[in-house]
Amino acid sequence: MTSASPSSSTCLIAGASGGVATALADILRARGWRLALAGRDAGRLQAAEGEVAIGADVATEAGAAEALDAAAAHFGAPPAAVVNCAGAVLVAPLARTSEAQYRECLAANLDTAFFLAKAYTAQWQKAKPETPGALLLFSSVAAGIGIANHPAVAAAKGAVEALTRSLAADVAALGLRVNAVAPGLLDTPATARFVSSDLGRKAMAAQYPLGRYGTAEDAAQLAAFLISSEAGWVTGQVVGLDGGFTTVRPAVKVG
Repeated sequence: MTSASPSSSTCLIAGASGGVATALADILRARGWRLALAGRDAGRLQAAEGEVAIGADVATEAGAAEALDAAAAHFGAPPAAVVNCAGAVLVAPLARTSEAQYRECLAANLDTAFFLAKAYTAQWQKAKPETPGALLLFSSVAAGIGIANHPAVAAAKGAVEALTRSLAADVAALGLRVNAVAPGLLDTPATARFVSSDLGRKAMAAQYPLGRYGTAEDAAQLAAFLISSEAGWVTGQVVGLDGGFTTVRPAVKVG
């Protein structure tokens, strides 16, 4: 592993074929960042010229280490930022959640976060960069407020939030910041079935005080800020991105 310090604008995005990851990559490219994109199927990754597509299953310890090693080799140093966009949505009551579904949900949402964090931290400790770094994870509103039919996702994302705070304490002295974003419903390919009809779109939008559900770009803009130097004094935080869903109760007019 090289001991060179990372550029302030290199980023590994895991789960890079998803809607939020694609939007984040576009934003970072426009700002001059150099990117490494990781996913289980490298053929689905839309790497631009000069970028690297990494086929790796970051839900495993070996896969996460492989992704970090490939990114560091591409950049010549550990990435200045790692963003875990890997995840899965499971909406089902507890009684109808199979063991396989439960374990797949934890692997996609929690294991990816844990093993990427482990690999990135180990890489950072070995290289000892002089410049700061950032790790960004994704949680969900389901971790902070009870939502029907979300037990598996709530369990996984609640653990991601606990991991965010614990890890931020562990790695602060290394110059690494760790934060998480907790979005509400985002209009991405993964959630398309929930907003596939006019009725579905209206029903979902009505749950949010600001009158709409989120977009991939909403999440990508916040993610880009949290890994940037502008957020250099922010760590150990879970930042809600939910149009007021978890904190605001507007007055309701009754006819």
